[in-house]
Amino acid sequence: MSGAPPREVTDLLARDHRRLDELFGRFLAAQDREAAGRAIGDFDAALRRHTELEEEHLYPAAPGGKLSPRAEESERDRLFRELRLEHVQIRELSGMMVRQLGGTGGGAAARGLAANLARRWDAHTSREEREAFPFLERLDPLREAALRKSLKAES
Repeated sequence: MSGAPPREVTDLLARDHRRLDELFGRFLAAQDREAAGRAIGDFDAALRRHTELEEEHLYPAAPGGKLSPRAEESERDRLFRELRLEHVQIRELSGMMVRQLGGTGGGAAARGLAANLARRWDAHTSREEREAFPFLERLDPLREAALRKSLKAES
């Protein structure tokens, strides 16, 4: 390999980030509670699939599955642990919004969480693309192939 990340995989990941941006944008543009509920539900489902793929193929869990720092962790392991933690936080916010729109909560409560989710999602995807993508040059070929196949299926 030339030292550069596998272009197809990073392009597919970035494209999936933009797809999720569009799904979240549908929530923001929704004119009524029903449309907002459908839109955030679509975003939440796609977000969960996306983060599951990344966690399965890119960011292996630390021994014991803990998200707390370990004294002996490498810079790479620290980054991957932090990205997994960000996934948890983003999924929780998205899930809260789904519950607000699906239950007795109002659209205003879900919209109140939207700015927080948007900030976290934007910071997270920017960080992945800037800091984690360079590590993909050392991605195991079997993991790369599985990830590429899954991402193409999502497109």
